[in-house]
Amino acid sequence: MKTLRTNQRQGLQGALEVPGDKSISHRSIILGAISNGDTEITHFLSSEDCLRTMQAFEDMGVSIERTKDRVLVHGVGLNGLRQPKHALNMGNSGTTTRLMLGLLSGQPFTTELFGDQSLSRRPMKRVTEPLSQLGARFKVTGDGRLPITVYGSQELNPVDYRLPVASAQVKSALILAGLCSNGTSTIIEKQQTRDHTELMLRAFGGEIEKQGLTLKVAGQPKLIGQPIRVPGDLSSAAFFIAAATLVPRSAITLHNVGLNPTRTGFLRVLKRMGADITVQNRYDHAEPSGDLLIRSAPLHAIELTSDDIPSVIDELPLIALLATQAEGTTKITGAEELRVKETDRITVVAAELRRLGSEITELPDGMIIQGGTLLAPQETDQVDSHGDHRIGMMLAVAALLVKSELALANASAINISYPDFFADLNRLIPARRAAL
Repeated sequence: MKTLRTNQRQGLQGALEVPGDKSISHRSIILGAISNGDTEITHFLSSEDCLRTMQAFEDMGVSIERTKDRVLVHGVGLNGLRQPKHALNMGNSGTTTRLMLGLLSGQPFTTELFGDQSLSRRPMKRVTEPLSQLGARFKVTGDGRLPITVYGSQELNPVDYRLPVASAQVKSALILAGLCSNGTSTIIEKQQTRDHTELMLRAFGGEIEKQGLTLKVAGQPKLIGQPIRVPGDLSSAAFFIAAATLVPRSAITLHNVGLNPTRTGFLRVLKRMGADITVQNRYDHAEPSGDLLIRSAPLHAIELTSDDIPSVIDELPLIALLATQAEGTTKITGAEELRVKETDRITVVAAELRRLGSEITELPDGMIIQGGTLLAPQETDQVDSHGDHRIGMMLAVAALLVKSELALANASAINISYPDFFADLNRLIPARRAAL
């Protein structure tokens, strides 16, 4: 049980650099492993999820050196992976699982993937079914969940596939499988999703063309290892952005935050709500980044629909919290994918914020949130992450607005993506306040 810091009357102050972007950290290991030569990665996110990706490639014969400041991947080329001696443990990482399903489909060996209890409840048919169109073969449980056996083949066909869902993970799995095919694959997105795989693949020498929502991926590229500086994870920064916006008299700076346009939906939503966020020292490269200055500000309600959801899917629990403090009623629809994350995030977010007095109506694909709520524990001073890292961090931000002490159950789930979250939050709390 973790005691949460509450009632920050002085506001949050100071500056910090959030950990490296989780999505980019995963992909830097994957692309570095299947490239020729070395890939040096700095500001890598050493979270449980990303370390699962690293371990999987080490189990397949890739030599990876890791120190405090860098990760060095000695690439083996697209066809240089070896069959692991045992099943690969995906832990809680949906990103590792879905991207590996794509890559392993084109390898000349059989691999079994398994995960923890939470990951084993998450659907994988959305990946295995389109991959089957390339000729990939899988042994799955009756409902399409882990464990899954991948019967790899170097005879994959290029695919022409229109994605029925807006999912960067499914798209990336198809791209990685397409790299292993003998031809050019065409992938058409339903909506624009985060494009880290495409940007990084080009940087490594891959051939990928984009026109509107259509991608063309050439198979069997000769990838070359690259130096990668991972920008700060906007999804991690989002918790501090929300906290500084909500806690009165706050002013903080977050350095080197990734500002990829496919990831900045949260910033756009917050500005629509009235947030005070300024971008400084912008650096434009393959993955743009910059410093963010955030000051507390009053918020007003908005409406989010399916057009908004892909760019804020990970931040919707935070948006729900922000909406409880905004003036008016916020409505979120088109977010049914939240029900198949680490938890059913619609049900869990609604339940946990109700414990603090919020008025939230659950919808099949979203929620309706009444604003202007004075958060306070109702029947218990305990809140619960339910084993979901983003729920745990959202509740830690909510606690900053509560007068009485709160305790967080299953706080260790936060280590999945942000092991130093509480230490970094404590750095923004004036020194005379008690430590978290």
